[in-house]
Amino acid sequence: MADRTAFPVQLVQPDGRRVYRPDWEPLVSDVGPDLLADLYEDMVVARRIDTEATALQRQGQLGIWAPLLGQEAAQVGSAHALHPDDYVFTSYREHAVAYCRGVDPAVLTRMWRGCAYSGWDPATVNTTNPAIVVGTQGLHATGYALGVRLDGAEIATIVYFGDGATSQGDLSEALVFASSFDAPVVFFCQNNQWAISAPVHVQSPYPIAARAAGFGMPAVQVDGNDVLAVLAVTRQAVRRAREGGGPSFVEAITYRMGPHTTSDDPTRYRTAADTAVWAARDPIDRMRRLLDREGLFDDALTTRVQARADAVAARLRESTLAMPDPGPDALFDHVYATDHPLIAEERAGYRAYLDGFTEEAGS
Repeated sequence: MADRTAFPVQLVQPDGRRVYRPDWEPLVSDVGPDLLADLYEDMVVARRIDTEATALQRQGQLGIWAPLLGQEAAQVGSAHALHPDDYVFTSYREHAVAYCRGVDPAVLTRMWRGCAYSGWDPATVNTTNPAIVVGTQGLHATGYALGVRLDGAEIATIVYFGDGATSQGDLSEALVFASSFDAPVVFFCQNNQWAISAPVHVQSPYPIAARAAGFGMPAVQVDGNDVLAVLAVTRQAVRRAREGGGPSFVEAITYRMGPHTTSDDPTRYRTAADTAVWAARDPIDRMRRLLDREGLFDDALTTRVQARADAVAARLRESTLAMPDPGPDALFDHVYATDHPLIAEERAGYRAYLDGFTEEAGS
């Protein structure tokens, strides 16, 4: 098996120039002007979603938010490689993936505002809600992938996680299980260089993708700020899964430009110089330069993309502010699929406890 982790796959340089790779070019040969514009639009909209949600959190309207700033190409490129019937297991930062899969921006912030346990029905878009516990989604994705293979469904499952999650035992168990049973799952690592304040070299002194060989599956490292390269690499992995080839591992090299979450202060563990290096590799700027070089970036595209971003941001903000607060009883909803006497007893006890405060206020 050829070592595809030595140099990240790149099809577009930061200055917008194409890189000809005969081994990867066929996988994006269908990407013409319209799809290039769509990829650019989705990245711009994803960044606007992120900006609006971050602002809402700073204004006290969200409890917390996990920014994706800088990782737009990794998420949009991989999401565009998926088929509608493929199933997506996310971590907590894949807002762009959710948007590309058809999640209504109006529900993206429901969980982060504390109004609901989740944002959307996963069955409607074949995409899970955010998974806050690091690494668990790897096991969920592998189990689902094996189940659909046993059912005879020819689909792929993809699971997203960060570099920090590769230090979790859950993910190693998922990789072992997927390889042993040829589960059709794509492990997609967004290596954004930081697991909160721990740099990636603490997670692994070697490329994370190189670990896949020990689990018996192919891996590839890709420039995660190059949306075309991410699209090509993910398409190959998805095709392998759908055609019965088993699991694959993709490591997208990118950078978290903002904080880990809005409760984090990245200036405490990294310098402005570190961030400046990656700002020069900005995925949206790169795509804009490619479009400009190929004569596709004009006023009409700018107006269209700006209008779409404005509309999505307005819908996200308006819907967030209009979300009703759940009542105290909601704490006990959906603990079990059916009524349960213990939950009924605890609900009644909690109501009595709250009623006690009302009586004290009345007296």
